Amino acid sequence: MSVRGLAPGDYAWVAALGTANEVETGPIDGAWLEAMSREWFVGAAAGESEAFAIIFDQTANYGSPNFHWFRERYQHFVYVDRIVVSARARGKGLARALYSHVFEAARAAGHSRVVCEINFDPPNPGSDAFHAKLGFSEIGRATLANGKSVRYLERLIGAI
Repeated sequence: MSVRGLAPGDYAWVAALGTANEVETGPIDGAWLEAMSREWFVGAAAGESEAFAIIFDQTANYGSPNFHWFRERYQHFVYVDRIVVSARARGKGLARALYSHVFEAARAAGHSRVVCEINFDPPNPGSDAFHAKLGFSEIGRATLANGKSVRYLERLIGAI
């Protein structure tokens, strides 16, 4: 499965796919992508405009309360802000390929921890099962200002 870096020419389909999955991942648009492209650790695409990943490390200037939850607890980490796969491409291994890419980039940069959050309320059982298969474990929970409840997860990886 081929994974490549996100480029400005991808931002329209990434924003559309992100908007279609906003309940699970939060809002996204072209202006946000342009600004965050200077901050992300990994911005990647897989498939034919079917899946993308936006990943930050602890150095990012990013206002997400979930990102800050991890920043308050860890000096070094790679934060999976969002991995989104289109409905028509689910089950084809795109998310797994993107995560493999993230794990390798994290190892190569000397990181030993990849973290993310998953909605607890509203529930996201598919994401729960997928992350468990990848070796993530729960390290905390929070209820956000918007009323959404999340589970915080981590996967420890060995640095290269």
